[in-house]
Amino acid sequence: MSDEVKEIALELRRHLAWQESDGTRTLLRDPREKVAPAMAAPVSAVTPVAAPIVAVASPELVASHGATLEEVRSALGDCKRCKLCSGRKQIVFGTGNPRAELVFVGEGPGEEEDKQGIPFVGAAGQLLTKMIEAMKFSRDSVYICNVVKCRPPGNRNPEPDEIQACEPFLKSQLAVIKPKVIVALGKFASQTLLRVDTPITRLRGQWRSYEGIDLMPTYHPAYLLRQPDEKKKAWMDLQEVMRKFGK
Repeated sequence: MSDEVKEIALELRRHLAWQESDGTRTLLRDPREKVAPAMAAPVSAVTPVAAPIVAVASPELVASHGATLEEVRSALGDCKRCKLCSGRKQIVFGTGNPRAELVFVGEGPGEEEDKQGIPFVGAAGQLLTKMIEAMKFSRDSVYICNVVKCRPPGNRNPEPDEIQACEPFLKSQLAVIKPKVIVALGKFASQTLLRVDTPITRLRGQWRSYEGIDLMPTYHPAYLLRQPDEKKKAWMDLQEVMRKFGK
C-alpha cells in the first residue's frame, strides 16, 4: 500500500471516529453528488456503486506531496484543535529559511512571541540568537519553530493533549524542510520528537535520530537564563552540531 493511500485511510478512520462521537457514521462524499431521499430498493435492483470518498487533507499528507511551508500553515488554519486557542493572541508558526539545513525546535510561544507572532523574540530568543551566531550561522539561515503553536497560559508547560494536537504540524514542517540537523531545545521538544520520557539532563549532548535526521537535544535558552552555569554544557552540545557542518 502506498504512503498516500495509507494517509488517506488514516484520515478516513479519524473522520469516522469524529462522526461516531457526534452520533453519526456517514462517509464524506463528493459535494457535487445529489443525494436522493432514502427509499426501499426493489428486489431486482442492482446495488449502486458507492460514491468516491473525499478525504480531508492532513498536514502529513500535505507534506508528502512536496508541499511548501505556506501550504502547511494553510492546513493549520485558524486552529481550534485544543484549548490553547482560547487564550492566544495569534498563532506562532515558525520563522527562517524554508530550506534550512539546521532547524531549532523549542517548546511553545511566550508572551512576546504571542504578541509578535514570531518564535523566540523574548529574552530566551535573544539568547538563542547569540547561540546561533556563535555557531557561525544567522537567524535568517536557520529555521525556528516550536512544538505547540499557541502560548500556554502564564507560560505553563504544554499539556499532552495540546502537544498531540500540534505535533502533526511540527512533523509536517520538518518533512517539508528536510534539514540536515535538528536541535531540540529543552525537555518538551526532545521528548516529543524522540517519543521518550528520558530527562533532558540525560538526553542532552548525545546524537539521536528523528526520521533519519540527526538530532541534538540540549537545554532550552529559558532554562539557561535561569541556570547560567549550564551554558557551558549547552555550548558543548552546539559545538557537536558545528562539527556536523564542518565549522
